[in-house]
Amino acid sequence: MPRISEFYGIAVYMYFREHSPPHFHAFYAGSTAEFSIADGEVLAGRLPLRAAKLVRTWARLRRDELMADWELARAGKDIRPVAPLD
Repeated sequence: MPRISEFYGIAVYMYFREHSPPHFHAFYAGSTAEFSIADGEVLAGRLPLRAAKLVRTWARLRRDELMADWELARAGKDIRPVAPLD
C-alpha cells in the first residue's frame, strides 16, 4: 500500500485494486480511518477530531489528484504522490 502523502503527522495511503466507493486510508497517532474521496466523509474507523478535519480539508483541495490516483490504483498502475496540506 503506497503512501501518497504525509502532513502534520498524518500518513495517507491508497491500496491497489481496492473496493468502491473511491477512498483512501489515513493514519494518525495509532488511529486509522477510511475517507471518501467524493465528500471527505469517514467510511470506517476514526481519527481524532482535529486530524479528521485536516484530512477532510486536504481531500477537498486535492480531490482531482486523489481521483486520478484512485483510477491508477484500480488499474494496478503506479500512483503519484499528492501534495501535503500546507
